[in-house]
This record gives sequence, C-alpha cells and structure tokens, in this order.
Amino acid sequence: MDLPLSDFRRMEVEEFDTSKLLAHATKQATERGYKNFPIVDVDSHHYESESIGEILDYMEDPVLQQLARSARQANAKSVGMLPAGVGYQDMGGRVMRYAVRGMEKTEAGVQRDIALTRRWMDAIGIDVAVMFPTPMLQLGLHPQVEVEVALARAYNRWLTERVLAHEPRIRSMLYLPFNDADAAFRTVQEFSQNKGVVGFMVTSARYRPVHHNSFMKTYALLEEMGLPLAFHAGYNWNDQTVGMMNRFISVHALGFVFYNMVHLANWITNGLPERFPKLKVLWVESGLAWVPFMMQRFDNEYMMRSSEAPALKRKPSEYMRDMYFSSQPMEMTDMAALEQTFRMIKAETQLLYSSDYPHWDFDLPSTIYDLPFLNEQAKRSILGGNAMKLFNLKLPAQKLARVA
Repeated sequence: MDLPLSDFRRMEVEEFDTSKLLAHATKQATERGYKNFPIVDVDSHHYESESIGEILDYMEDPVLQQLARSARQANAKSVGMLPAGVGYQDMGGRVMRYAVRGMEKTEAGVQRDIALTRRWMDAIGIDVAVMFPTPMLQLGLHPQVEVEVALARAYNRWLTERVLAHEPRIRSMLYLPFNDADAAFRTVQEFSQNKGVVGFMVTSARYRPVHHNSFMKTYALLEEMGLPLAFHAGYNWNDQTVGMMNRFISVHALGFVFYNMVHLANWITNGLPERFPKLKVLWVESGLAWVPFMMQRFDNEYMMRSSEAPALKRKPSEYMRDMYFSSQPMEMTDMAALEQTFRMIKAETQLLYSSDYPHWDFDLPSTIYDLPFLNEQAKRSILGGNAMKLFNLKLPAQKLARVA
C-alpha cells in the first residue's frame, strides 16, 4: 500500500523515490531469500504517456502524427488519440504514486523508463520484467483502425530501440494491432527477432473475434517461431453491458475478466488449440477465480452439445490446462478455493508470477511465496522457473553469479 498522503507531501519538498516507497518490499525480498532463485515478473507496466513525445517521433504518417501531437497538447496527461476513460484507478486521489511519478528524478544518461524500471525491480527483488504499456491497453477500442496500426508501430519501434536494446533485464511482448489482421502479421514478421522481444500481446478490450480466418497466418507464424501470444485484460466502461454498472469496483471486478473469457471461449470452441497445438497462449491480468468456472461450465456444455465444437478432441478444461495464466490480481479471500484453483490449472507448470506494478492493486512476490499449500519448488517455479521456460530466458550475469 502507498504511504500516507502527509508523507508524500513531505517528500514533495525533498524527492520522490520509488526505492523509498518500496522499502517494505525490499525487506521482504531479503527475508525470503529471493537472491537465491530467479524471479520473473510477466506483467509489469510503464506509462508510455511519459515518453509520448519520443514515441510520436517514430510515427511515419505525418498527418496522424500531427493529430496525435495536437491531442496530446489538449490533454497533457494522455497519450493522445486514445478513447476517453474515467479515471478511477487512483481511488479518488488516494493512491498518490500516480500523481507524483513525474517528480521522480533519474540519473543522467539513462533512458527514464529504464531507470525507473530498474529501481522498482531492484526494490522488489525482480530479475527480469516483461513490460507492457498502460494507456495503450485501450487502443483496441479506437474507432479508426489506422490509428491503432500507426501508434502501435511507433510504440514498438521506440520500445525496441530505446529500451529493450539497452537493458537485458527488461523484456516485452510487443503490441499487436489486432484490428488489422495484415498489420498484426507484419508486426510479427518485422519485430520478432528484435532484442528483448519474447512474444506478442493482444489487448483484450476490443471487438475482433480471435477465430476469424484472417488471423490464422499470424498464429501459424507465432507457432513456427516458438513465440507465445498473450491476451492482456482490460475494461471498457463504454461497453453497453458493462455500462449498466454504476461503480468502478464492479467494472474492475468483471471488466478485467469479461473480454478474456470471451476470447478464450472462442479460442477453444473454434478448435484453435487443435489447429495450433504448439502455440503457447497466456492470459494476463484477469486473476484466476474465473478459470475454474469456465472449465466446469464449458465442459458441461460440451458434453451436451459436442456437435457444435467438432474440432475438439478433448474437453475444454483439458485445453485450458495447457494454457498459461498470470497470477495478478490473485484472489485470496478463500485459501481453500485458491488451492483448488491451483490444482485445476496445474499451477506448478502453468502459472506465472506477475506484479502489475506500478498499478494500485499490484502483488509482491510474497503473494506467491507465502502461500501455505505450496512447497519450495512450486514457489520457485511459479515465481520464475515457468516463465524462464516459456520465454526461453537466461538470467542476467549478476544473478547467475549470486545463484551459483
């Protein structure tokens, strides 16, 4: 949890520093001996809006670039050209690190995103972090497909050249402009060999069915290259169904699950696991409680109406157990239910730790490490070992020396 507001106001006079904010997390990391085994965070974030001036330099269409710069000037805190949203993530101003991020100073000569990411990684005990954007998680809802394509390409070029190429501890699953299937395919072709790219990501809040035939060549290419495909959850309060809810707590609770559930349902019932059996699929930032529900619900439906899913050779739950899931936000109010969920998803091999830092509901590694029903090997697999296998990662030299 963030420091009290009064403490932040004192820090405004001095200097805001992520290391101070995460002092308790650093103590946890020392006490639990994280230095003795790898920890990989498969879902962390930066605020690309803080570097949007650099990113827009990479936008090739001069007209769209000018429109984006104009929108940015009109709203200095936005990326520009993104669908408008309601800002409840900071809990009415109580989560102060959103507001004071811009105050934090970084060392000269180091790209700001790299400097800030290193700082929180070191404090928490993370060895490798997979970085995702934040405002751009809503980009799939943009009414102009060409805007998604242009901004996604500019972001991917900037990220690979300015960040990933200079820091081996930071990796990314690059943004796929999924509303344009041909552009998504070209993105994989162009960026798959870049340093630090460990896969590709679809923002789930969008209205494109994953089983459409236009995407098959992209899935085939990813499968051939051995690169995972992630679906990163997001909410859309403008969706008419979600819009019936009048509190953000409801929108957040269901919104971050809804689109991933839709895409997963289409993925399985249309036989994509049979068509691309070696393609590794990862579901990000939608927690875990929904997975047992879908397993049971779809198994039950399939046993009664299997003729409507003729491509399947196994029950839906069996395909789901071959998929990967990120841990955050992990629902822990019923420990027995959580333990059952771990069993159902084969967590020891299929679950990947994620912090979701710096968002308001982020999870420290202790969320996994302190679970009473996991043995030491299971903890280490979920916190890092599974991700290292999935992404074919090698630890940075300094951690290899410590582990050895």
